[in-house]
Amino acid sequence: MSSTRDRLADVLGRGDVRSIARRYFISNGFDGTLTCIGVVVGAVLSGVPDGATVVKIGLGAAVGLCTSAVWSVWEIERAETRAEIRRIERAMLTDLDDTRIQREGASARLLHALASGAGPLVGILVPLSPFLLEGSLLGMVEAALVAVALGVGVLGTFGAYMGSISGQRWYVAAARMALAGLVVAVVNVFLPA
Repeated sequence: MSSTRDRLADVLGRGDVRSIARRYFISNGFDGTLTCIGVVVGAVLSGVPDGATVVKIGLGAAVGLCTSAVWSVWEIERAETRAEIRRIERAMLTDLDDTRIQREGASARLLHALASGAGPLVGILVPLSPFLLEGSLLGMVEAALVAVALGVGVLGTFGAYMGSISGQRWYVAAARMALAGLVVAVVNVFLPA
């Protein structure tokens, strides 16, 4: 286990690996957050009677999105890594099985898959959390409003982070990302019941 941990630490030192992991995390976190906003607004407007039911629905979405994120990235990165290794093997006229290059590729793939799955998990669990307080501190509508606000905050945080690493004005990037959450909430309000 420590060799896997060491390899993960080594690949984390590579800027290209961190960049791809960051993209997967933010992209899938964005999807998870927007999905959660849609779920909570739709659930409340559809007359779901309690927060526990909304949490169950949200957790179902989290399972689906996290599985999709991890599995698809694992397979995508597996194919891309194998293609790159085959290209190197043809150029070097040697087999790279069980080499540092092959092991680093596997470690990068694991990191990318984990980051990809963590994004929607954060994007769903944070906005879903107010429904744990429904019935004791919040009503359904209040929980939904807090959930949307938290979702918009998560999206804004993603935007601010991406803006800061790209040299953009972080608050403009935050506002652009947060706007998507508001759009999803408003569109869901006007969907036919």
